[in-house]
Amino acid sequence: MIDSDDNHRVFNFSAGPSTLPLSVLKETRDEFVDYKGSGMSLIEMSHRGAHFMAVHEEAKALAKRVFRCPDDFEVLFVQGGATLQFAMVPINFLKSGNRAGYVISGSWAKGAFSDAKPYGEVYSAFDGANDNFTRMPLSEEIQIKPDTRYLHITSNETIGGIRFPKWPDVDVPLIADMSSEYMSRPVPFERFDLIYGGVQKNLGPAGLAVVFIRKSVIAGLNTDAARYLRYDIQYDKDSMFNTPPVFAIYLLGKMLKWMEGEGGLDAMEQAAEEKSSLLYDAIDQSDNYYNCPVDVSCRSRMNIVFRLPREELETEFVKQATASDLLNLKGHRSVGGLRASIYNAMPIEGVRALVEFMKNFRERHLE
Repeated sequence: MIDSDDNHRVFNFSAGPSTLPLSVLKETRDEFVDYKGSGMSLIEMSHRGAHFMAVHEEAKALAKRVFRCPDDFEVLFVQGGATLQFAMVPINFLKSGNRAGYVISGSWAKGAFSDAKPYGEVYSAFDGANDNFTRMPLSEEIQIKPDTRYLHITSNETIGGIRFPKWPDVDVPLIADMSSEYMSRPVPFERFDLIYGGVQKNLGPAGLAVVFIRKSVIAGLNTDAARYLRYDIQYDKDSMFNTPPVFAIYLLGKMLKWMEGEGGLDAMEQAAEEKSSLLYDAIDQSDNYYNCPVDVSCRSRMNIVFRLPREELETEFVKQATASDLLNLKGHRSVGGLRASIYNAMPIEGVRALVEFMKNFRERHLE
């Protein structure tokens, strides 16, 4: 629990929407009713007005700077979260005579693959179903067919708790959904044509996807789609084709400022490693009372999944944890178990509190 001034703050391990820094929330609160002496809230203003245009441009600049985006990429702000991108990617990139490979690594990868099927030829370049989606493939296990335009990967599976420890080394451009580990580690942009993700895990509130697209590919994209679904129009209109999600972009900018102030991408990566290591150590040193089903080499640093000996113990664990101000630890309904999401804004004190609770719970319930 975090107590500050008049605030009672729990440790929120939700997979998304997720925890945000208290300093960011307080700053937002203080600006919400009267933004910069304007006499109105930012969300009441014209998105073409000077105040929001400054917010918009600053958020774009921060996104590029924090993520170390090279000059040959542009950042787009698109409504609809990552799920809309499942369709936008094939709509824009797939044409007659080419195809796309998908790494089927879990629930979200399966969703991206399914949503791409109506818009062109797609195929499974690797399917983790035989391993119950407990690991990511090695590069040599990914099967690329001729005329493949891109390989789509989900860099971190939120539900299954796995991630790519190393980026795939293949001879086609990568496109990645990075939603649940966005801006938590550096990426080799030279391997990618497009990176996208919803912001509601590491970067802000729900309702917005941040898309990084290689500028040189834009002219060759499909144009036979609804205007909002075209990356070339989003690029030409500077993500202002229609009224953008003002509040989400505003909070994104504040989160990126906070991240930069904390030390940027390197600091986020270091913190993720430290926090996840604490939690995995607690699991691995529990004499199998807690068990993580994920291959050790592919364990997520953002979404730590684990099981207890019996489901009724897991139910009791969630109940007692909630009473101890450790919230949203229940695993996804499709897989059960427990899950602690420890995104960029989760303080290490929250992980330490969870580890101590796990130790005490085990001592009380060990049979």
